[in-house]
Amino acid sequence: MTLTIDEAAISSGTASAPADGRVPLSILDLAVVGEGSTGADAIRASLDLAVEADRLGYRRVWYAEHHLAPGVASASPAVLAALAAARTTNIRVGSGAVLLSTTSPLVAAEQFGAIAAAHPGRVDLGLGRAFTPPPTSSGAPARRVEPTPARVVDGLHVPASPPFDYNDSELRERFLAHARVLATGRQSADFRSELEVVLALRAGELQAEGRPFVSPPVQHADLDLWVLASSGGESARVAGELGLPLAANFHVSPSSIVETVASYRAAFRPGVLAQPYVTVSVDVLAADTDAEAERLADGFADWVLSIRRGPGASTYPRPGTSSALSDADRALVRDRLETRVVGGPATVVDRLAVLQRATGADELLVTTQTHDPADSRCSFALLADAWSLTPAPAARTR
Repeated sequence: MTLTIDEAAISSGTASAPADGRVPLSILDLAVVGEGSTGADAIRASLDLAVEADRLGYRRVWYAEHHLAPGVASASPAVLAALAAARTTNIRVGSGAVLLSTTSPLVAAEQFGAIAAAHPGRVDLGLGRAFTPPPTSSGAPARRVEPTPARVVDGLHVPASPPFDYNDSELRERFLAHARVLATGRQSADFRSELEVVLALRAGELQAEGRPFVSPPVQHADLDLWVLASSGGESARVAGELGLPLAANFHVSPSSIVETVASYRAAFRPGVLAQPYVTVSVDVLAADTDAEAERLADGFADWVLSIRRGPGASTYPRPGTSSALSDADRALVRDRLETRVVGGPATVVDRLAVLQRATGADELLVTTQTHDPADSRCSFALLADAWSLTPAPAARTR
Protein backbone atom coordinates (compact mmCIF):
# COMPACT_ATOMS: atom_id res chain seq x y z
CA MET A 1 0.00 0.00 0.00
CA THR A 2 1.33 3.43 -0.95
CA LEU A 3 0.67 6.22 1.54
CA THR A 4 0.60 9.95 0.95
CA ILE A 5 2.78 11.96 3.28
CA ASP A 6 -0.26 13.20 5.19
CA GLU A 7 -1.53 9.66 5.58
CA ALA A 8 1.96 8.60 6.65
CA ALA A 9 1.97 11.24 9.37
CA ILE A 10 -1.39 9.99 10.61
CA SER A 11 -0.11 6.41 10.51
CA SER A 12 2.98 7.43 12.48
CA GLY A 13 1.18 8.52 15.63
CA THR A 14 -2.03 9.71 17.26
CA ALA A 15 -0.66 12.67 19.25
CA SER A 16 -1.87 15.98 17.85
CA ALA A 17 0.58 18.35 16.19
CA PRO A 18 2.24 21.08 18.25
CA ALA A 19 0.16 24.25 18.47
CA ASP A 20 2.85 26.43 16.84
CA GLY A 21 3.46 24.15 13.86
CA ARG A 22 6.77 22.67 15.02
CA VAL A 23 7.55 19.13 13.90
CA PRO A 24 6.65 16.25 16.22
CA LEU A 25 9.08 15.05 18.87
CA SER A 26 9.80 11.43 19.74
CA ILE A 27 12.10 9.62 22.17
CA LEU A 28 14.92 7.14 21.71
CA ASP A 29 15.53 5.44 25.07
CA LEU A 30 18.66 3.47 25.97
CA ALA A 31 17.62 2.61 29.54
CA VAL A 32 20.86 4.08 30.83
CA VAL A 33 22.28 2.51 33.98
CA GLY A 34 23.56 5.16 36.37
CA GLU A 35 26.63 4.55 38.48
CA GLY A 36 25.48 2.79 41.65
CA SER A 37 22.20 1.52 40.17
CA THR A 38 21.24 -1.69 38.39
CA GLY A 39 19.90 -2.80 35.04
CA ALA A 40 16.58 -3.61 36.70
CA ASP A 41 16.41 -0.04 38.05
CA ALA A 42 17.09 1.33 34.57
CA ILE A 43 14.39 -0.80 32.93
CA ARG A 44 11.78 0.23 35.48
CA ALA A 45 12.74 3.89 35.00
CA SER A 46 12.52 3.44 31.23
CA LEU A 47 8.97 2.14 31.46
CA ASP A 48 8.02 5.01 33.77
CA LEU A 49 9.38 7.40 31.15
CA ALA A 50 7.19 5.81 28.47
CA VAL A 51 4.10 6.50 30.57
CA GLU A 52 5.18 10.11 31.08
CA ALA A 53 6.02 10.56 27.40
CA ASP A 54 2.56 9.30 26.47
CA ARG A 55 1.00 11.88 28.78
CA LEU A 56 3.18 14.72 27.44
CA GLY A 57 2.33 14.14 23.78
CA TYR A 58 5.52 12.66 22.34
CA ARG A 59 4.75 10.83 19.12
CA ARG A 60 6.75 7.64 19.69
CA VAL A 61 9.21 5.99 22.06
CA TRP A 62 11.82 3.66 20.62
CA TYR A 63 14.25 1.33 22.36
CA ALA A 64 17.83 0.78 21.27
CA GLU A 65 19.61 -2.57 21.06
CA HIS A 66 22.90 -2.70 22.97
CA HIS A 67 24.52 -5.86 24.31
CA LEU A 68 27.16 -6.42 26.98
CA ALA A 69 27.31 -2.70 27.84
CA PRO A 70 27.37 -2.10 31.61
CA GLY A 71 25.72 1.30 31.20
CA VAL A 72 22.84 0.40 28.87
CA ALA A 73 19.98 -1.94 29.83
CA SER A 74 18.08 -1.67 26.53
CA ALA A 75 19.13 -5.00 25.04
CA SER A 76 15.78 -6.33 23.84
CA PRO A 77 13.74 -3.68 22.00
CA ALA A 78 10.81 -6.00 21.36
CA VAL A 79 10.36 -6.83 25.04
CA LEU A 80 10.63 -3.21 26.13
CA ALA A 81 8.27 -2.07 23.37
CA ALA A 82 5.68 -4.66 24.41
CA LEU A 83 5.93 -3.67 28.08
CA ALA A 84 5.67 0.02 27.21
CA ALA A 85 2.70 -0.52 24.90
CA ALA A 86 0.82 -2.30 27.68
CA ARG A 87 1.34 0.67 30.01
CA THR A 88 0.44 3.44 27.55
CA THR A 89 -2.48 4.53 25.42
CA ASN A 90 -1.52 6.64 22.42
CA ILE A 91 2.24 6.83 21.98
CA ARG A 92 3.79 4.60 19.32
CA VAL A 93 6.39 2.08 20.51
CA GLY A 94 9.22 0.53 18.59
CA SER A 95 12.87 -0.21 18.00
CA GLY A 96 15.70 2.10 17.21
CA ALA A 97 16.88 -0.33 16.05
CA VAL A 98 16.75 -4.10 15.95
CA LEU A 99 20.21 -5.01 14.65
CA LEU A 100 20.20 -7.46 11.78
CA SER A 101 23.67 -8.61 12.78
CA THR A 102 22.13 -10.36 15.81
CA THR A 103 18.48 -10.95 14.86
CA SER A 104 17.04 -12.26 11.61
CA PRO A 105 14.49 -10.11 9.78
CA LEU A 106 11.94 -12.92 10.20
CA VAL A 107 12.32 -13.07 13.98
CA ALA A 108 12.24 -9.27 14.30
CA ALA A 109 9.09 -9.05 12.18
CA GLU A 110 7.37 -11.83 14.14
CA GLN A 111 8.21 -10.19 17.46
CA PHE A 112 6.87 -6.79 16.46
CA GLY A 113 3.95 -8.28 14.54
CA ALA A 114 2.85 -9.92 17.77
CA ILE A 115 3.04 -6.59 19.59
CA ALA A 116 1.06 -4.93 16.79
CA ALA A 117 -1.68 -7.56 17.10
CA ALA A 118 -2.25 -6.43 20.69
CA HIS A 119 -1.66 -2.72 19.99
CA PRO A 120 -2.63 -2.07 16.36
CA GLY A 121 -1.55 1.21 14.80
CA ARG A 122 1.03 1.92 17.51
CA VAL A 123 4.06 -0.16 16.54
CA ASP A 124 7.26 0.72 14.65
CA LEU A 125 9.83 -1.85 13.58
CA GLY A 126 13.11 -0.01 13.07
CA LEU A 127 15.88 -2.08 11.51
CA GLY A 128 19.57 -1.27 11.32
CA ARG A 129 23.01 -2.78 11.04
CA ALA A 130 25.61 -2.86 13.82
CA PHE A 131 28.92 -1.03 13.42
CA THR A 132 31.94 -3.18 12.68
CA PRO A 133 35.46 -1.89 12.05
CA PRO A 134 36.65 -1.99 8.44
CA PRO A 135 37.83 -5.50 7.53
CA THR A 136 41.42 -6.58 7.08
CA SER A 137 42.79 -9.53 5.17
CA SER A 138 46.11 -11.38 5.33
CA GLY A 139 47.36 -9.05 8.01
CA ALA A 140 46.91 -6.00 5.80
CA PRO A 141 46.08 -2.67 7.44
CA ALA A 142 42.44 -1.68 7.64
CA ARG A 143 41.30 0.58 4.84
CA ARG A 144 41.74 4.24 5.59
CA VAL A 145 38.55 6.16 6.39
CA GLU A 146 39.07 9.72 5.26
CA PRO A 147 38.06 12.31 7.89
CA THR A 148 35.54 14.99 7.06
CA PRO A 149 36.17 18.57 8.20
CA ALA A 150 33.89 20.66 10.38
CA ARG A 151 31.45 22.90 8.54
CA VAL A 152 28.32 25.00 9.02
CA VAL A 153 25.21 24.04 7.04
CA ASP A 154 22.32 26.51 7.18
CA GLY A 155 23.37 27.59 10.66
CA LEU A 156 23.93 24.01 11.91
CA HIS A 157 27.39 23.13 13.19
CA VAL A 158 28.37 19.83 11.58
CA PRO A 159 31.50 18.63 13.38
CA ALA A 160 34.57 16.97 11.97
CA SER A 161 34.45 13.19 12.00
CA PRO A 162 36.20 11.59 14.98
CA PRO A 163 39.76 10.33 14.45
CA PHE A 164 39.14 6.59 14.72
CA ASP A 165 42.23 4.43 14.25
CA TYR A 166 40.90 1.24 12.71
CA ASN A 167 44.38 -0.25 12.78
CA ASP A 168 44.49 -0.14 16.59
CA SER A 169 44.93 -3.84 17.31
CA GLU A 170 43.58 -3.69 20.86
CA LEU A 171 40.41 -1.88 19.73
CA ARG A 172 39.85 -4.36 16.91
CA GLU A 173 40.30 -7.34 19.23
CA ARG A 174 37.72 -5.92 21.63
CA PHE A 175 35.21 -5.55 18.80
CA LEU A 176 35.94 -9.05 17.54
CA ALA A 177 35.60 -10.58 21.02
CA HIS A 178 32.31 -8.75 21.45
CA ALA A 179 31.09 -10.11 18.12
CA ARG A 180 32.10 -13.67 19.02
CA VAL A 181 30.05 -13.56 22.22
CA LEU A 182 27.03 -12.25 20.30
CA ALA A 183 27.37 -14.68 17.39
CA THR A 184 24.05 -16.11 16.24
CA GLY A 185 25.41 -18.27 13.44
CA ARG A 186 23.27 -16.68 10.73
CA GLN A 187 24.74 -15.45 7.49
CA SER A 188 23.48 -11.95 6.78
CA ALA A 189 22.07 -11.25 3.36
CA ASP A 190 22.40 -7.85 1.76
CA PHE A 191 20.36 -5.21 3.59
CA ARG A 192 17.85 -4.64 0.80
CA SER A 193 17.02 -8.35 0.68
CA GLU A 194 16.47 -8.41 4.44
CA LEU A 195 14.05 -5.47 4.28
CA GLU A 196 12.26 -7.06 1.34
CA VAL A 197 11.71 -10.21 3.42
CA VAL A 198 9.82 -8.17 6.01
CA LEU A 199 7.76 -6.34 3.38
CA ALA A 200 6.92 -9.59 1.60
CA LEU A 201 5.94 -11.34 4.85
CA ARG A 202 3.64 -8.46 5.75
CA ALA A 203 2.04 -8.55 2.30
CA GLY A 204 1.67 -12.35 2.48
CA GLU A 205 3.76 -12.71 -0.68
CA LEU A 206 7.07 -14.22 0.48
CA GLN A 207 8.56 -16.76 -1.92
CA ALA A 208 11.82 -18.56 -1.21
CA GLU A 209 13.30 -21.18 -3.54
CA GLY A 210 9.99 -21.35 -5.37
CA ARG A 211 7.96 -22.02 -2.23
CA PRO A 212 5.49 -19.67 -0.52
CA PHE A 213 5.95 -18.90 3.18
CA VAL A 214 3.50 -17.29 5.58
CA SER A 215 4.05 -15.94 9.09
CA PRO A 216 0.68 -15.27 10.76
CA PRO A 217 2.03 -12.65 13.25
CA VAL A 218 3.53 -10.66 10.37
CA GLN A 219 0.94 -11.02 7.59
CA HIS A 220 -0.96 -7.73 7.33
CA ALA A 221 0.51 -6.60 10.66
CA ASP A 222 -0.46 -3.04 11.54
CA LEU A 223 3.08 -1.74 12.01
CA ASP A 224 5.42 0.70 10.28
CA LEU A 225 8.81 -0.42 9.00
CA TRP A 226 11.69 2.07 9.43
CA VAL A 227 15.36 2.07 8.47
CA LEU A 228 18.05 3.58 10.69
CA ALA A 229 21.21 4.95 9.09
CA SER A 230 24.38 6.67 10.31
CA SER A 231 25.88 7.51 6.93
CA GLY A 232 24.96 8.12 3.32
CA GLY A 233 25.77 4.51 2.44
CA GLU A 234 23.72 1.39 1.88
CA SER A 235 21.10 1.78 4.62
CA ALA A 236 20.06 5.33 3.64
CA ARG A 237 20.09 4.50 -0.06
CA VAL A 238 18.04 1.30 0.27
CA ALA A 239 15.49 3.04 2.53
CA GLY A 240 14.96 5.56 -0.25
CA GLU A 241 14.77 2.94 -3.01
CA LEU A 242 12.07 1.03 -1.12
CA GLY A 243 10.12 4.17 -0.20
CA LEU A 244 10.52 3.60 3.54
CA PRO A 245 10.81 6.23 6.29
CA LEU A 246 14.35 6.96 7.55
CA ALA A 247 15.76 7.66 10.99
CA ALA A 248 19.05 9.51 10.51
CA ASN A 249 21.45 9.10 13.43
CA PHE A 250 22.75 12.60 14.10
CA HIS A 251 23.39 11.70 17.73
CA VAL A 252 25.60 8.73 16.76
CA SER A 253 27.35 10.18 13.73
CA PRO A 254 26.79 13.95 13.55
CA SER A 255 29.55 14.53 11.00
CA SER A 256 27.66 12.61 8.30
CA ILE A 257 24.09 13.86 8.85
CA VAL A 258 23.98 15.96 5.67
CA GLU A 259 25.14 13.05 3.50
CA THR A 260 22.78 10.59 5.22
CA VAL A 261 19.68 12.66 4.54
CA ALA A 262 20.79 13.69 1.05
CA SER A 263 21.52 10.08 0.02
CA TYR A 264 18.09 8.96 1.21
CA ARG A 265 16.23 11.72 -0.58
CA ALA A 266 18.22 11.29 -3.80
CA ALA A 267 17.44 7.56 -3.84
CA PHE A 268 13.78 7.88 -2.83
CA ARG A 269 11.17 6.23 -5.01
CA PRO A 270 7.50 5.92 -4.01
CA GLY A 271 6.98 2.63 -2.22
CA VAL A 272 5.53 2.23 1.25
CA LEU A 273 5.45 6.04 1.33
CA ALA A 274 4.65 8.36 -1.54
CA GLN A 275 7.15 10.97 -0.30
CA PRO A 276 10.30 10.87 1.84
CA TYR A 277 9.91 11.03 5.61
CA VAL A 278 12.90 11.67 7.88
CA THR A 279 13.31 11.73 11.63
CA VAL A 280 16.66 12.95 12.95
CA SER A 281 17.99 11.75 16.30
CA VAL A 282 19.68 14.20 18.65
CA ASP A 283 21.21 14.19 22.14
CA VAL A 284 19.34 16.66 24.37
CA LEU A 285 19.55 17.64 28.02
CA ALA A 286 17.24 20.40 29.24
CA ALA A 287 17.04 21.84 32.75
CA ASP A 288 15.54 24.94 34.33
CA THR A 289 18.63 27.01 33.47
CA ASP A 290 21.63 26.74 31.17
CA ALA A 291 23.90 26.46 34.20
CA GLU A 292 21.93 23.61 35.75
CA ALA A 293 21.85 21.76 32.44
CA GLU A 294 25.63 22.08 32.10
CA ARG A 295 26.05 20.74 35.63
CA LEU A 296 23.91 17.70 34.87
CA ALA A 297 25.73 17.19 31.57
CA ASP A 298 28.99 16.48 33.37
CA GLY A 299 30.07 12.90 32.77
CA PHE A 300 28.81 12.67 29.20
CA ALA A 301 32.32 12.88 27.74
CA ASP A 302 33.54 9.99 29.90
CA TRP A 303 30.48 7.95 28.96
CA VAL A 304 30.90 8.51 25.20
CA LEU A 305 34.61 7.76 25.48
CA SER A 306 33.81 4.39 27.05
CA ILE A 307 31.75 3.59 23.94
CA ARG A 308 34.34 4.77 21.45
CA ARG A 309 37.26 3.06 23.13
CA GLY A 310 35.47 -0.26 22.93
CA PRO A 311 32.15 -1.98 22.23
CA GLY A 312 30.19 -1.02 25.34
CA ALA A 313 29.12 1.97 27.43
CA SER A 314 30.17 2.23 31.07
CA THR A 315 27.68 3.03 33.81
CA TYR A 316 26.78 6.70 33.62
CA PRO A 317 28.90 8.84 35.99
CA ARG A 318 27.52 11.06 38.72
CA PRO A 319 27.74 14.81 38.01
CA GLY A 320 30.95 16.28 39.33
CA THR A 321 33.00 13.12 38.93
CA SER A 322 34.23 13.50 35.34
CA SER A 323 37.88 12.91 34.58
CA ALA A 324 40.34 15.21 32.83
CA LEU A 325 40.54 13.88 29.28
CA SER A 326 43.74 13.80 27.29
CA ASP A 327 43.86 15.76 24.04
CA ALA A 328 43.55 12.50 22.09
CA ASP A 329 40.53 11.34 24.09
CA ARG A 330 38.81 14.71 23.79
CA ALA A 331 39.36 14.66 20.03
CA LEU A 332 37.69 11.25 19.89
CA VAL A 333 34.47 12.51 21.52
CA ARG A 334 34.48 16.14 20.36
CA ASP A 335 31.81 15.61 17.71
CA ARG A 336 29.36 14.26 20.30
CA LEU A 337 30.12 17.05 22.78
CA GLU A 338 29.74 19.79 20.18
CA THR A 339 26.37 18.54 18.95
CA ARG A 340 24.71 17.57 22.23
CA VAL A 341 21.97 20.13 22.86
CA VAL A 342 22.34 21.25 26.48
CA GLY A 343 20.67 24.20 28.19
CA GLY A 344 17.53 25.79 29.52
CA PRO A 345 14.29 25.35 27.55
CA ALA A 346 14.77 28.41 25.34
CA THR A 347 18.34 27.44 24.46
CA VAL A 348 17.32 23.89 23.62
CA VAL A 349 14.38 24.95 21.47
CA ASP A 350 16.51 27.37 19.48
CA ARG A 351 19.16 24.75 18.73
CA LEU A 352 16.61 22.07 17.83
CA ALA A 353 14.92 24.49 15.45
CA VAL A 354 18.25 25.00 13.67
CA LEU A 355 18.78 21.23 13.38
CA GLN A 356 15.29 20.72 11.99
CA ARG A 357 15.67 23.51 9.44
CA ALA A 358 19.13 22.44 8.28
CA THR A 359 18.16 18.78 7.80
CA GLY A 360 14.56 19.31 6.71
CA ALA A 361 13.54 16.75 9.33
CA ASP A 362 9.87 15.84 9.45
CA GLU A 363 10.33 14.81 13.09
CA LEU A 364 13.04 14.89 15.78
CA LEU A 365 14.00 11.83 17.82
CA VAL A 366 15.35 12.96 21.18
CA THR A 367 17.67 10.87 23.34
CA THR A 368 18.72 11.93 26.83
CA GLN A 369 21.30 10.38 29.14
CA THR A 370 21.69 11.38 32.78
CA HIS A 371 22.89 9.70 35.95
CA ASP A 372 19.52 10.13 37.65
CA PRO A 373 16.41 9.07 35.66
CA ALA A 374 14.46 11.85 37.37
CA ASP A 375 16.66 14.40 35.59
CA SER A 376 15.87 12.78 32.24
CA ARG A 377 12.14 12.85 32.94
CA CYS A 378 12.42 16.52 33.91
CA SER A 379 14.30 17.23 30.68
CA PHE A 380 11.59 15.63 28.56
CA ALA A 381 8.86 17.50 30.45
CA LEU A 382 10.57 20.87 30.02
CA LEU A 383 11.15 20.19 26.33
CA ALA A 384 7.53 19.12 25.76
CA ASP A 385 6.31 22.36 27.31
CA ALA A 386 8.80 24.58 25.49
CA TRP A 387 8.12 22.85 22.15
CA SER A 388 4.35 23.20 22.73
CA LEU A 389 3.55 19.52 22.48
CA THR A 390 -0.13 18.75 22.94
CA PRO A 391 -0.99 15.77 25.13
CA ALA A 392 -2.40 12.88 23.15
CA PRO A 393 -6.17 12.41 22.96
CA ALA A 394 -8.03 9.76 24.87
CA ALA A 395 -7.65 6.14 23.87
CA ARG A 396 -9.43 4.84 20.81
CA THR A 397 -12.20 2.30 21.29
CA ARG A 398 -11.07 -1.05 19.98
